[in-house]
Amino acid sequence: MYKVTKDKNINKQKINNLNVILIGEVMEFKHKSVLLNECIENLNIKKDGIYVDGTLGGAGHSYEILKRLSNSGMLIGIDRDIEAINAAQKRLMEFKNFHLVHDNNANIVDILKKLNIEKVDGILLDLGVSSYQLDEANRGFSYMHDAKLDMRMNKDDKISALDVVNNYSEENLAKIFLEYGEEKYSKNIARNICKERQNYKIESTLQLVDIIKASMPKRALNEKQHPAKRVFQAIRIEVNEELTKLRQSIIDCIKCLNKDGRLLVISFHSLEDRIVKHTFNDMLGKCTCPKSFPVCVCNRVSYGKIITTKAITASKGELIENSRARSAKLRIFERG
Repeated sequence: MYKVTKDKNINKQKINNLNVILIGEVMEFKHKSVLLNECIENLNIKKDGIYVDGTLGGAGHSYEILKRLSNSGMLIGIDRDIEAINAAQKRLMEFKNFHLVHDNNANIVDILKKLNIEKVDGILLDLGVSSYQLDEANRGFSYMHDAKLDMRMNKDDKISALDVVNNYSEENLAKIFLEYGEEKYSKNIARNICKERQNYKIESTLQLVDIIKASMPKRALNEKQHPAKRVFQAIRIEVNEELTKLRQSIIDCIKCLNKDGRLLVISFHSLEDRIVKHTFNDMLGKCTCPKSFPVCVCNRVSYGKIITTKAITASKGELIENSRARSAKLRIFERG
């Protein structure tokens, strides 16, 4: 029988040593899974294997994994967003061999330990924000809809976009916009945010968009992408600590794999992809000793091999159906 486990912020009851959510009304959660065929093909799914979808979303990847598992196989779906958990429960109701966990995939070691699982046969991480979170205006992720600034993937988290915009120093805002958004007008935007918030609290997404636009030269406003895209990305990453925990999450995921098990990571911007690529390279365990040393003294351990010498990207057919797949990059590591 399937079970839904949860994080410590939700009222709970103990069943079989697992924390079980009492699911209420399920909201419609629309999300088109990117690189779906490529992921399923490269997971090398065994019918009786144990697989983890570390970013459950709309459960599109999870559904296809479960279709390929026998009753003795198992899927564990993890998501920080309770609305994703609720939607996945509905989407996967025809199956029985899964656990849904309301938590952060950065806690995968503890999650598996609570489920009495030592190793798994495959893990998928589909990074970034989901289509549902972008399209649901009241979540405050989108610069296209007016809503209260929020951007929390887990609504129980304390820090929201509202806090970042209204409480961070000018220096910290500029740093975040530059490092997480690669925004070249970061200092101007940060300065104007701090200037405007002296007169009123910046509470809505479109208030912030107006400040961002006013901080840019006219030529920047005519670029293909929306002028607020980079700043909104930066704030979202800061609110949800998306990059600070990514490297360790990848390391932990690889260590949780059985031999020949695979970790698949889909990234959507260069900052994520760079961390994935560098962490995979580090997990190869290549010796860093100078060539002049007679023996290795760095004691680096190899955890396997990289399957993708070049990232897998969306096909032309997928791009026609889903333009949001355009920036997706899939990299794969296999445990040795």
